[in-house]
Amino acid sequence: MTDKISSLPPVSEMMRDAGLEPKKQFGQNFLFDLNLTGRIARAVPDIEHTTIIEIGPGPGGLTRALLSAGARRVIAIEKDKTTEPILSQIESVANGRLRVIYDDALRVDMKKIAGGEFSICANLPYNVGTELLVNWLQSVAKGVPIKSMTLMFQREVAERIVAKTGEDAYGRLAVLTSLVADAKILFGVPSTAFVPRPKVESAVVQIIPSATKIKKIENISALENLTAKLFGMRRKMIRGIMRDVDWQSFNLAGTERAEDLSPEKFLELSKKLVA
Repeated sequence: MTDKISSLPPVSEMMRDAGLEPKKQFGQNFLFDLNLTGRIARAVPDIEHTTIIEIGPGPGGLTRALLSAGARRVIAIEKDKTTEPILSQIESVANGRLRVIYDDALRVDMKKIAGGEFSICANLPYNVGTELLVNWLQSVAKGVPIKSMTLMFQREVAERIVAKTGEDAYGRLAVLTSLVADAKILFGVPSTAFVPRPKVESAVVQIIPSATKIKKIENISALENLTAKLFGMRRKMIRGIMRDVDWQSFNLAGTERAEDLSPEKFLELSKKLVA
């Protein structure tokens, strides 16, 4: 039996029939452009042999694209249960390849629901995207088997994820990401592609965890705490933030600011300092 995803009505029509509108409190901006959703889904590595966890599927535009691209299995986590009439229709024609869980993604044990290795693909809600990413990076460092993350963020956040030392966008997101994975911006997405149209542009970022990098991390929580502390006062010199540290023992003068420290230096410091 073949899937019947392509036989479903357009997402906009299914939304209208269900009386569904994007909800501001959930940070919802729905993506209807089939070319874009298809492009995102096809960017997921080894999709045909992978369980995909999607966060915030909304009316299922990307969900449909993932299934059409051949995803072995899709587990969609949705906080807004008013989307159920639409997602249940998609589920009914997905030949058992789609499971929808109505819960808060911040609380779900994704390793448990996936039952093994998985990838994440999502048009992340703007209001929780950064928090989710930090949680996932910590999880990867602790051994959760995430193969890849193909994620849409607002453009400013995407640039912060891939920023290099000394760049204006460089901060804790860039440090944590680069020490756990390899990341790149795949392509930009114009605001006109969304309903409602947001005030900002977006971009799709791909993050591939690296076992070689992860082996070097002894304590991801210590690393996260240190980056949060130093970047929380990023305009201050590091000796003014942590006064009791012998910075010269780390080949630093203490006059540096957080943005001057490479990810590797943060890793070195996190192994010996308590932030």
